[in-house]
Amino acid sequence: MTTKKAVVSLGHDALGYTTLAQLDAVKVTAKALADLVEAGYQLTITHSNGPQVSMIHKAMTELRRVYIDYTPAPMCVCNAMSQGYVGYDIQNSLKAELLSRGISKTVSTILTQVTVDPYDEAFYEPTKLIGRNMSAEDAEIEVKKGNYVKEEPGKGFRRIIAAPKPLDIVEIEAIRTLADAGQIVIACGGGGIPVIEQQHALKGASAVIEKDAIAGKLAGDLKADELIILTSVPNVYRNFGKENQEAIASLTVPEAEEMIKEGQFGEGTMLPKIEAAISYLSSNREGSVLITSLNDVSDALKGKAGTMIMA
Repeated sequence: MTTKKAVVSLGHDALGYTTLAQLDAVKVTAKALADLVEAGYQLTITHSNGPQVSMIHKAMTELRRVYIDYTPAPMCVCNAMSQGYVGYDIQNSLKAELLSRGISKTVSTILTQVTVDPYDEAFYEPTKLIGRNMSAEDAEIEVKKGNYVKEEPGKGFRRIIAAPKPLDIVEIEAIRTLADAGQIVIACGGGGIPVIEQQHALKGASAVIEKDAIAGKLAGDLKADELIILTSVPNVYRNFGKENQEAIASLTVPEAEEMIKEGQFGEGTMLPKIEAAISYLSSNREGSVLITSLNDVSDALKGKAGTMIMA
């Protein structure tokens, strides 16, 4: 059987929203990933971390409020923590699932840093909500620190941070070496730990990187045969959520770009996935992108579900 190299991007549904829910969710996710391995794919896996990094940020902030001697954990550290514990759960569940099927493969998690431009416009107009709901007084303290906050009517205020575009994956050679050796790699979790190059050092940035954006770049850098984006819906749709909603089985990049101009894709939902597909296919015109749900992976491999995007 010919092995196909694939980057798999896992969304929130694949991980759950709490530590206990995650333990249950990754067991289901492991079955879908193992199906791909049995189908002849060599996997490099990346994943979301929105609920996880927000939980960690809240916990570290509250720790500082209770124990004054503790310092708050910067976002880059919270990102690293989320990569570690999410990767830990995925690799253990996937390893167990593979062994139950008689497949012995190493599964490794690489803490991954991703460089960003300190002058990226996203730093001047942050949009990503993070952390706990705050009172007006606590929000004012955050503003005095130089942070951005946003009011959520009826809930209070929350901190917002930037989502800059990824430039380079720092550990890409280590990821490529393991992938080329046929191992399963979990990398760039949560978009990667955003860092800024300062001479010979890397300084953590107070930001997050879009998980879909890094999935497209990772697939391109690894010259993967396929990018598989697992989300909450089985297909990409035209007129999503309307009476004339239509599932799309296949798209070309020009068709996808036209649908973007039409405003067919939600900014915080499907649009980043389509943009990741276009980014990947611009660097590997022979590749393909499959967008489907976790539960529909098996059917998608048989052409019975999912949306396939080609250059």
